[in-house]
Amino acid sequence: MMKRFFFGAGLAALTLTAANALAQDSAKAVFINTKGEQIGTATLTQTPFGVLIDVDVSGIPAGEHAFHVHRVGKCTPEDGFKSAGDHFNPGEHKHGVRVEGGPHAGDMMNQFVGSDGKLRAHVINTRISLQGGDGNLFDQDGSSLVVHAKGDDYKSQPAGNAGDRIACAVIERS
Repeated sequence: MMKRFFFGAGLAALTLTAANALAQDSAKAVFINTKGEQIGTATLTQTPFGVLIDVDVSGIPAGEHAFHVHRVGKCTPEDGFKSAGDHFNPGEHKHGVRVEGGPHAGDMMNQFVGSDGKLRAHVINTRISLQGGDGNLFDQDGSSLVVHAKGDDYKSQPAGNAGDRIACAVIERS
């Protein structure tokens, strides 16, 4: 009888530990525009290959837009989202995939929005993590996702000549 109790207690503890680990494998973010209005969401999921970012945002002008992870978990519309800081760059690399010594950990490929104003994408970023170590999005001041007014040219320093920040989302643990 006592063996069953300890086995059951051990199994329950293992189940709780696994559930806690799974909770740390995901994060969420709510996008706001420069008026402070909620315009969409993102779900971030840790995978063996990096973080999968599932984005669903509306109200974005049609065209090509830079999409980055920024180093501060703060989105203040009144300052044009400058509160989100620079690109997430724990390795202190140069900006862009077309530059020797690049890219920043927060640099991602441009996204394209149709005339309906919807940005719907799945993006994998192999340089970031939700679980600690290099590229941990929750170190220091947290982090945020930012959509820019223009496309990233993948080479201009320090941020790809991507224009104003038009949408921002603080990344939070799920």
